[in-house]
Amino acid sequence: MKTRTVSRLLYAQQVDMGGLPIRQPLPTQQVEQIDPFLLLHHANIKAPSHVDPDDAGVGPHPHRGFSPVTFIFQGGVHHRDSRGNDSVIYAGGAQWMNAGMGIIHSERPPHDIHEIGGRQEIIQLWINTPAKNKMDQPAYYPLSAEEAPKISLAHGLVTGKVFSGEVLGTKGPIPSQAVVNAATFELKSQGSLSIPTPATHNTLIYLLDGKLKVEGFGMVEGLHIVHFKNDGEGIALTALEDTRILFLSGEPLNEEVVSYGPFVMNTQTQILEAMRDYQMGKMGVLIEE
Repeated sequence: MKTRTVSRLLYAQQVDMGGLPIRQPLPTQQVEQIDPFLLLHHANIKAPSHVDPDDAGVGPHPHRGFSPVTFIFQGGVHHRDSRGNDSVIYAGGAQWMNAGMGIIHSERPPHDIHEIGGRQEIIQLWINTPAKNKMDQPAYYPLSAEEAPKISLAHGLVTGKVFSGEVLGTKGPIPSQAVVNAATFELKSQGSLSIPTPATHNTLIYLLDGKLKVEGFGMVEGLHIVHFKNDGEGIALTALEDTRILFLSGEPLNEEVVSYGPFVMNTQTQILEAMRDYQMGKMGVLIEE
């Protein structure tokens, strides 16, 4: 397999998100998106013991025009939305939402967060939605660690879960409006992993921690996105120490992106319409009880 070469490394700078310290490797000042992937946030936060879980985390807020996806690595996330969905997903699972024409949701720690260690480690990924699907009905897809299809390689040194698309012949159950492949992997030291990728897909990995050798490039440390060029048949990695990664590949949409806060559309007029529709209550109401 001819491996892809590395286009760039993107470091996950620490930023303040409404008082929460998070890491943001995408977007940066240099890179607006890796089409169709718009944003990646990595948070590793201790849930405050003096705050009721129902009042912690991120309160009700709207989205339109893309898929906010949360991968959970420690703790759990309690999702509620204006379409009546209400579920908790714990470590190893994911919550995938196609926001479509508009939805309001909240993301709180689960009630038992302190009993399970008190720490929330998550990645939130924003995946752009094709223009033809931006006004579809919203949909929410929770997937627990137990339900996620598993991969085990290198005599157990490499394990993974596939959430959407197809990775190493294993299909993920979550439907995505953009054509994407999404999986998480844990590599023990000296574990090696080769992943074929569709020729047209933009491909990246994000290292939550650890240290990898990327074939044809060299060593990469945790808290970096490795963005690959579209010049090979796949990627090859070897863990130099225990490492956790998110693997993503996606068919670029090649469409105009106009975003404002929680809305991602194709024109400025559509953004103004989204703001109006939200203010008029057309995205529903979320009353947390």
